[in-house]
Amino acid sequence: MFVKGMKALSSKQQSIVDYIRRFLVDRGYPPSIRDIVDGCGISSTSVVDYNLKILDERGYIRRHAEVSRGIELLAWSPISRFQVPIIGQIAAGEPIPVPTSDTWDVAASSETLEVTEDLTQSKEGVYALRVKGTSMVDALINDGDIILMQYVNVVENGEMAAVWLKAEKEITLKKVYVEPSRIRLQPANSEMRPIYTDPENVEIQGKVIAVIRQLV
Repeated sequence: MFVKGMKALSSKQQSIVDYIRRFLVDRGYPPSIRDIVDGCGISSTSVVDYNLKILDERGYIRRHAEVSRGIELLAWSPISRFQVPIIGQIAAGEPIPVPTSDTWDVAASSETLEVTEDLTQSKEGVYALRVKGTSMVDALINDGDIILMQYVNVVENGEMAAVWLKAEKEITLKKVYVEPSRIRLQPANSEMRPIYTDPENVEIQGKVIAVIRQLV
């Protein structure tokens, strides 16, 4: 429950509370500070410790310094949830032909997926795609999974992105590497070969920020 009168949390603090709650439900014991660093994508243990002190002071948690994993969750504040549009299917294998890049227009989607704020990482321009194929299995992205994407048109070397190949009118999910005079679209599957193409042929339409595993 949310306790009336308690101060509102920052997005990072809410993410920590949500993570502690999920960890307790899944494992039956509290997370360590290192677990929270890894699970919430926070830069350091000192940042986690700072925010845990605030949560303790505001009555969301109680910390027991003498106990290993000594975090007690007191206030089960509501999880922020969002509707993310599922705008289609993307190939993790050979590119899937689609009519035009307008196929990936977020506004055109009628199907949505409810996700929590910790998955969206409070980012703008988030959308979802269903994965078809197995070229990204070594990155733990399997056929049938749903990936959350942030709409961006530039990525760092090695980031996974939805790539529109203009000449082929095809979309594919790959790790993107800029090489001299070409772009390498690298599968995360040792049995598959990369795709090489001209930089002018590539349009980045988003990068992967989370994977929702389909267990059935």
